[in-house]
Amino acid sequence: MTEASSRQSYAFAFVMTTSLFFMWGFVHNLDPILIPHLRRSFNLSVLQSALVDSAVFIAYFVMALPAGMLIRRVGYKWAMIFGLSLFAAGALLFLPAADTHRYGVFLAALFIIACGLAVLETAANPYISMLGRPDRAVQRLNLAQSFNGLAATLAPIVGARLILVDGVPDAQLQAMPENLRRATLAAEAASVKGPYLAIALVIMLIAVIFYFLKMPAVGAGEGSGAGQAAPSTATGRALLRAMRKPSIRRAAIAQFFYVGAQVCVFSFFILYASQAAGLSQVAAADYLGWGCGLAFVSGRFAGTWLMKYFASARLLFSYALACAVLSAVAMFAGGMVGVAAVIGIAFFMSIMFPTIFALGIHGAGADTEMGSSLIIMSIVGGAVLPLVFGYISDATHNLQYGYAAPLLCFFVIAWFARTASLEQDARAAVSNDGALQHV
Repeated sequence: MTEASSRQSYAFAFVMTTSLFFMWGFVHNLDPILIPHLRRSFNLSVLQSALVDSAVFIAYFVMALPAGMLIRRVGYKWAMIFGLSLFAAGALLFLPAADTHRYGVFLAALFIIACGLAVLETAANPYISMLGRPDRAVQRLNLAQSFNGLAATLAPIVGARLILVDGVPDAQLQAMPENLRRATLAAEAASVKGPYLAIALVIMLIAVIFYFLKMPAVGAGEGSGAGQAAPSTATGRALLRAMRKPSIRRAAIAQFFYVGAQVCVFSFFILYASQAAGLSQVAAADYLGWGCGLAFVSGRFAGTWLMKYFASARLLFSYALACAVLSAVAMFAGGMVGVAAVIGIAFFMSIMFPTIFALGIHGAGADTEMGSSLIIMSIVGGAVLPLVFGYISDATHNLQYGYAAPLLCFFVIAWFARTASLEQDARAAVSNDGALQHV
């Protein structure tokens, strides 16, 4: 292969893999639309509606290790195709979920989608990280994740107009006979069928493209996918070896709290803006998309640029402290000041996932796949922290106080960033000493 064709192959593989970041970002950011939609349809409390996030992020805990083992056996390409297949199957399950009008079936559909996303994230994050120069891994991953942020902008805006239909007013709904009320709510719930059918068709098309795509080999012994044998090292030993790496352990802890914080901030934004600022659900969804979404994606691009001049761990530390301060404002200010604070959180937490991930697997070598699995497993924080948020909100009868949960999370991320920054400084000092010795 010539150098030009090699660059073209890497570029196309980067573009296609980055498209996955957009797609899982899009479906994830429909969840804040689903929560108020299903909450009305099934008359759920804040805590019960948080089960939407729990169903999604428990799947990450369940699937992350099997995904790592799958990658070791068949390679990144075929793991991505398998993840896309699960993604499409779960999206199609929204059709019978709407027809039967059962909350449990909706949760099952979300769980299957998330199983596919867990496989995709376990494969795509390290693949992008290794698809090029090692010293550009954090920037490359932040760039790919920027398209995840773009999806975070578009999904609430599109989803609100397709899913949050103008239903019967609550007072009129409560006055209806029980059978008519249930039929009305079931008809409203059916608004999810079209969007999720479209998502399933797009995902199946992407899977077909990946089937014919020749992906460059990355990492130690990684082939294009088909028929790759599992490494001779037992999976259990590989897992234990990855767990012994302090950087991977700390990254898994930080990612647990980061994802929990992100899910709390985004999933409850519409309820927060409705209750604290008096916005309608559609108007709140617009603020989620144009406000939080644009802040998130612009923060990703800005963070990628700033990393040319500042160490990634130091930038992460500063951003985590900014998020903690803004979480406190959201707790106590309310109104549009609180909404603006939450939008600010979206900007500053934008770089956290890819930066934590890349810092965690830096220098992992043969342990990259299992290290990636452990970090993806920790995404289960997105199942736990929203329940804490919901419990605090229900117990205090004030949704704003739920922001105590992400406030705690951002302090944990600041600890991780400070530790990683000290390690980066130590590596830089050793590198400088070595350079001086060769002068």
